[in-house]
Amino acid sequence: MRERKIGFIGGGNMAEALIRGMLAASFSAERIWVAEPRAERREWLEEHYGFAARADNGEVAKACDVLILSIKPQMINSVMPEIAEYFSDKKLLISILAGVSTQALESFLPGAPRVVRVMPNTPALVGEGAAGLCGGRHAREGDLTAAQQLLESVGVARVVTEKEMDAVTGLSGSGPAYVYTLIEALADGAVRQGLGRDDALALASQTVLGAARMVLETGEHPAVLRDRVCSPGGTTIAGVAALEEGNFRATLMEAVNRATQRSRELGNS
Repeated sequence: MRERKIGFIGGGNMAEALIRGMLAASFSAERIWVAEPRAERREWLEEHYGFAARADNGEVAKACDVLILSIKPQMINSVMPEIAEYFSDKKLLISILAGVSTQALESFLPGAPRVVRVMPNTPALVGEGAAGLCGGRHAREGDLTAAQQLLESVGVARVVTEKEMDAVTGLSGSGPAYVYTLIEALADGAVRQGLGRDDALALASQTVLGAARMVLETGEHPAVLRDRVCSPGGTTIAGVAALEEGNFRATLMEAVNRATQRSRELGNS
């Protein structure tokens, strides 16, 4: 990937997160292009990252070997024809569009287009992203490897099947919002009990970070780790009982379910 010209079609927050990760992973700014319609955004990106930003999607599509489609799903019908003219099987398209299948993307492109669909999330902005990816009908093994390496420059990436991508969207794509709500609620609970707001937010955030790291680094099931801190008759089991009474787990499962269903709806619209 470091030897190819990489063009972003759309220069929003997720594109910036990936670009920041690429630069940190020793990608050359000279090999990164961005097509972005907003002049202020183009100027800001060029000033902060030192790569070429253009207003014309076609210009970037023509110049680059790898295209990263980072627009809103609703823009696909207007944007894809602009890049299709310059696309061939020598180029790779990586799409981060929620709910848009590889088959839908392939339908806009000539020949046997190489397409990889990915679903990153916003913590990629701080190098802690979680992403899923899958290949289209004509994607080569090296295409998936290249896309995975790109995503791993800003976090963790797992190769999944296309039918699993909507669930990835409902889990890690939308999941940061669930966790932000959890952190806010934990902090509010402590404030209610008299702890200062700044201290409560700092401790709540670190608690979530530390618990997640324990799961990742120990490799143990979350239920096992939870049981270890639930002493008989102690404070933690009293708190866990309150979560069970409030259907905490069922509510989170339903959040993933609804976000997954919405991803499917976007793909069918």
